[in-house]
Amino acid sequence: MKYSREENPTVRLLERCIALLEGTEDALAFTSGMATISTALIASLEPGSKVVVPMGMYSTTLQLLNELASRIGVRVVRVRPSAEAIAEAVDREVSLVLTEVMTNPTLKLIDLEELQHTLPLDRVLLIVDNTFITPVLVQPARYGASLMIHSTTKYLSGHNDAVGGAVACSSERAKLLWEWRRMLGTIQPPFESYLVLRGMKTLEVRFERQSRSALTVAEFLLEHPRVGEVMYPGLRSDLNHDTASRLFRRGLYGAVLSFVVKGGREEALKVMRRVITPAPSLGGAESLITMPAVSAAARYIPPEDRRKLGIVDGLLRLSVGLEDPEDLIEDLSKALEG
Repeated sequence: MKYSREENPTVRLLERCIALLEGTEDALAFTSGMATISTALIASLEPGSKVVVPMGMYSTTLQLLNELASRIGVRVVRVRPSAEAIAEAVDREVSLVLTEVMTNPTLKLIDLEELQHTLPLDRVLLIVDNTFITPVLVQPARYGASLMIHSTTKYLSGHNDAVGGAVACSSERAKLLWEWRRMLGTIQPPFESYLVLRGMKTLEVRFERQSRSALTVAEFLLEHPRVGEVMYPGLRSDLNHDTASRLFRRGLYGAVLSFVVKGGREEALKVMRRVITPAPSLGGAESLITMPAVSAAARYIPPEDRRKLGIVDGLLRLSVGLEDPEDLIEDLSKALEG
């Protein structure tokens, strides 16, 4: 008999399902995506450890790394979001690389196959956040990643009603992370685990529908005169298209897209207020829209980094839900023309 702070049968069932999805030996569930990342970093880093991370990483993760740098001397190297830049920054002192498969919100793709061939994975721990893409499209463990991070709040639960996180990994690493989760008290509650399990039953059909709708919406926005740029790897004109076509399965490219409204912040705010629910989350049944320049990116990513990343004032990020794509296009058309 154990405390639910340590183990629970519903949580354990969720963990086994996530391990199967990611193709790993084991998985652990946490109270949130940030609880997952925090526990993984605390368990993996020592004072003076050197970490390489793309400058476009989730901004609260960057804030956490800054705190670890100031408190225990972790050295953080920020690079442009590409496999080439990450590999170039990995010297003999680097012990950990933390990256996403696709960055938020500009959807730059990190070529996992290139990382597998260029990183010394025998001594460098590769942690990959697979929240945006999900194992429906790619399993980072196939490319040498040791830890696969998820915010189960997003696509795995899929209904915008459960907060949680998870990490998929080997059995050996799971034992270490389990001890840290026990000490930190970051296990996912049973009811939230039940909600995520419910959502995972429809993950594949939801994600396919949302991804195909996202491509349809992206193609519409690409031709709209009031849109300056569309960021979505499913577009043939996108710089990440060839890499995504090679890495992703099923001919899908994810269900998040970003676009720049001509006229800057004020015009983008008008569009956001006229169409779709404005909210910072993603991956649910309902479409959600947000403006990165005034949300998390504004708080924790320096202005010079935002400029390099293309996070401009007129940028909007759209998480496409399960609505009819033609309805979304009609709403966006009215908002852009209004």
